[in-house]
Amino acid sequence: MLTENNRFIEDTWKRIVDKVAVTSARIKDGMPYTTHGGIYDDWQDNASWWTNTFWTGMLWQMYAATKDETYRHYAQSIEEKMDAVLHGYDGLHHDVGFMWLLSSVMNYEATGEQRARRRAMLAANVLAGRMNIAGGYIRAWNGAGNEGWAIIDCMMNIPLLFWASEQSKDERFKHIGLLHADKTLRHFVREDGSVNHIVAFDPQSGEALDTPGGQGCESGSSWTRGQSWAIYGFAQAYHWTGKSDYLHAAKRIAHYFLTGAAMNGYVPPCDFRQPADSPLLDSSAGAIAACGLIEIAKAVPEPERRLYLQGAFAILKALAEKCAVWDSSDECLLTNGTSAFHRGGNDRAAVANGALIYGDYYFVEAFAKLRAMAGTRS
Repeated sequence: MLTENNRFIEDTWKRIVDKVAVTSARIKDGMPYTTHGGIYDDWQDNASWWTNTFWTGMLWQMYAATKDETYRHYAQSIEEKMDAVLHGYDGLHHDVGFMWLLSSVMNYEATGEQRARRRAMLAANVLAGRMNIAGGYIRAWNGAGNEGWAIIDCMMNIPLLFWASEQSKDERFKHIGLLHADKTLRHFVREDGSVNHIVAFDPQSGEALDTPGGQGCESGSSWTRGQSWAIYGFAQAYHWTGKSDYLHAAKRIAHYFLTGAAMNGYVPPCDFRQPADSPLLDSSAGAIAACGLIEIAKAVPEPERRLYLQGAFAILKALAEKCAVWDSSDECLLTNGTSAFHRGGNDRAAVANGALIYGDYYFVEAFAKLRAMAGTRS
């Protein structure tokens, strides 16, 4: 007999599969980011944009569940298009982890294709090459003026290094990932479980100099997607290394996140410390955090496991009820996603309470994780 949570998982999964079957017939091998007038856009003209393989990841999730070859075909087509970025070099940045974990690594794990493995290994070498050895961190972004900057998001990129270390039996990749994770733990995670988005280090010494507000409200605030990157990133770092400090950090950040999310009906605001009259929400932060909470639950014993699973279910149920779009009015799965508290200088990337492809991806991934835990895979 199905429990209430199992019914929720299976009912929502069916709705996801049904909707992606429709949207994929139009998007095909595109590179969506957000929707306009209910239609997902396409960033193939800016192929190095960091979100351009989240749709690929969704296609691989659908392929794993359905074995529909159409999904594999579209996903591999996008991966091949990304070769121009990988071999062009100049557009590469710290988010190569996101970009090739969700394309080449997922392809290799699903099909064993050696070309995909080589692409992922090349991307891992690029990421390893961004390590500031003197400072002990992986540098964020490119260009002048931010040479010493690192960001919390990069905790989600270093799993590519751990994967590459395991694949190659070369400990150098793992050591770089550990150095960055340790630096992040020391300088990004505050005592109360909130985190900085950006820490500016002296690139010569590694001394922490400043904590710019980044995509949050201001310096010292608590950008919720940054919180969720930290939960999931440290949980994954624990998975790959077994280092208990990372699991403890993930749990501490998760407790802070769940407290703030509960105060907002489990649909997170853009920043837990934003002004009370701000209407900005970020469903993507909720979806990412849910994935991290599930990962923590897999690492802890009962009855502690229930705490994190119940938190994940509370968030996912709120997202499904308040943010999900199940009809044809919008191609996204989730609305109420916000890219950053301040609009910033990239108008094309600015989204306020709208669709974000990574929110959709992690919403799908969370349910895939729950189904795998329940022993349901197809």
